[in-house]
Amino acid sequence: MTHNEVESLPPISNVRSLPREALLALWIELHGTPPPARLSQTFLRRFIAFDLQACTKGPLPQSAKSQLAKLAAGKTSAAKPVLKSRGRYLREWNGVTHVVDVTDQGHLYKGETYQSLSAVARAITGAHWSGPRFFGAPRGTSETHSPVRRRAK
Repeated sequence: MTHNEVESLPPISNVRSLPREALLALWIELHGTPPPARLSQTFLRRFIAFDLQACTKGPLPQSAKSQLAKLAAGKTSAAKPVLKSRGRYLREWNGVTHVVDVTDQGHLYKGETYQSLSAVARAITGAHWSGPRFFGAPRGTSETHSPVRRRAK
């Protein structure tokens, strides 16, 4: 799009209040074709807002596009995250929200420090659980308290 065409587009903040007819017209202006049949207004607004952002701020950087292509092709493995100190786990269990803070000393839950998430999960449920699984931590998250991994020299 030319600079004048971009300036003629509505601000992203206005997309939320546009009626469906205006959204359809804007889609056609941006894409040159009608939107997919039965596309809900919610998704129509999201796609258009993304397109407007790309027009005004520029497209995704090539590095992001490459990473997305690798993920889509299944050619990359996710890093194994370790929650660092000052992180926090939240879990609702039996109608109660449980908060666990990760500290340099371990996992702090209700004023008591535990050395693993599994110990916290056991304290909450009374049964043996995989702590990372109980708290919905990403696969590969460290079970033990080691908030920072250091390279060997």
